[in-house]
Amino acid sequence: MARGKTRQVVLSSRPLSWVNTAFPFAAAYVVTTGRIDAMLIVGTLFFLIPYNLLMYGINDVFDYESDLRNPRKGGAEGALLHPALHRTVIAAGVVSSVIVGGAMVVLAGAAHPLSWVVITVSLFAVVAYSVRGLRFKERPVLDSITSSTHFVSPAVYGLAVAGATVNFGLIALLAAFFLWGMASHAFGAVQDIEPDRQAGIASIATALGASPTVRLAITFWTLAGLFMLVTPWPGPLAAVLSAPYILAVLPFWSVSDEKSERANRGWKRFLWLNFFTGFLSTLLLIIWTRQGT
Repeated sequence: MARGKTRQVVLSSRPLSWVNTAFPFAAAYVVTTGRIDAMLIVGTLFFLIPYNLLMYGINDVFDYESDLRNPRKGGAEGALLHPALHRTVIAAGVVSSVIVGGAMVVLAGAAHPLSWVVITVSLFAVVAYSVRGLRFKERPVLDSITSSTHFVSPAVYGLAVAGATVNFGLIALLAAFFLWGMASHAFGAVQDIEPDRQAGIASIATALGASPTVRLAITFWTLAGLFMLVTPWPGPLAAVLSAPYILAVLPFWSVSDEKSERANRGWKRFLWLNFFTGFLSTLLLIIWTRQGT
């Protein structure tokens, strides 16, 4: 019984997506400081598990009724949490975030006040996306903006707490990352059009329709690649990393709302593409840091 409960709690944190929040923080911090220290370890741990447990746990609790109608739920793409587990998941997310996140903030100290603003915005976005009374996930376009904030803010926090110098290249890189995040959310919403409509949930995909949303996602990924072209070398090489995502979703260019669940095939490719592009991004970061030494 305890093992099954633990499994459900872990599934609620989307283990396949842990890297999407932990890596941006770690990469931003290491590239800026060149250090492997307690701040890096604790911060990476926070954005690896507690952050995702809080974010997705809240989502699964407040989306329980609609998730019952969604055939994707109940696995790696999202836990179908029994109501008896709701308090457990929320408590696990809050307690782990307070402990690990608190340690992270203490280690960060008072040297970079901007980091306080960033982590506040980041955690607000985590809560506001799903919780009753705010539900940014039901506000078309704002849903994609908030979702992207979930993934970009760890990188911004890493930069802020490391005291990074803001310049055009850095802004272009973050803009590319933000567009990638919006594209990813928008495309991910396509597969849920029918269950969301049945549950009365609005999203960027239910508002625009399946094929327009797919095309918008492709546009965002294309723009992300273009922004990378104006970053310092070897950043422009990362522009090609948009191509696998575009190719993965291109078959759904004209998908209808009625057949929108077919986009799940592209979404599954997307989940694994993150590991591939993350590996290549790491190689580029290594090249970049060696150039600076």
